[in-house]
Order: sequence, then C-alpha cells, then structure tokens
Amino acid sequence: MPHIVPIPNAPDFTPRKDVAAPERLIEGAPSFQTWELDTALAEAAKWGQIRTGVWEATPGTTISIKGDTFEFCHILSGRVEIIEDGGDAFPFGAGDSFVMKPGFVGQWKTIETVRKIYVIAS
Repeated sequence: MPHIVPIPNAPDFTPRKDVAAPERLIEGAPSFQTWELDTALAEAAKWGQIRTGVWEATPGTTISIKGDTFEFCHILSGRVEIIEDGGDAFPFGAGDSFVMKPGFVGQWKTIETVRKIYVIAS
C-alpha cells in the first residue's frame, strides 16, 4: 500500500453520481459527483475511517449535517456559501480551504458549480 496518494483536480475515472436527498433539499435541483480516491483506517486516532477524493455539485441549497464527522475542504473551482444554523454565512471560492467540524448543522449553498478536494474523518 503506497504512503503517498496524489489527488488530481480532474480524476480520469467515472465518478459516483447522486442527487440531494429530498429531506435535505432546500432549493434547486443540485446533482453531485464523487471521485473517491483513497480510504484508510484511523483507529489509533479514534476515527473509524479517513476518506479522500474530489466532489462536485451543481447549484442549489441543501441541509448539511456533519454529526460525528470532521471534513476538510479545498475549493478548486466555483462558489459556495456555508451557513451555520444560528451563525454566520461564509463565502468560499477557488483557492479557499475550510473545515466543517463534528456537530455542524447548516446550509450548503452552491452558487456556481463547485469542485472541491475533501478529506473526511468519520
């Protein structure tokens, strides 16, 4: 198993395609593509799994609930606004990075089709 995993901005294999779950849809008809690149166990750190990949979404607004999940995001292209329930709205675009910590509940609003690199610990 390699210890270095390159993360291409445009993976060359077919992504998993999905749409927003009806109970999480607020506005629009966003569709999603996910290129999962790597999965590793992280039991020593008390996380069950670490997943890495590239994700893309078309415009729309959905409810985002992280639960016990920690997610790092780096925006490659597009624009989003993340709005925490009872909190501030944060705009992000190409070149921006952020973390959504466990317990986050709010809205993910894709303004322009967005592509991001993600690292999820759950």
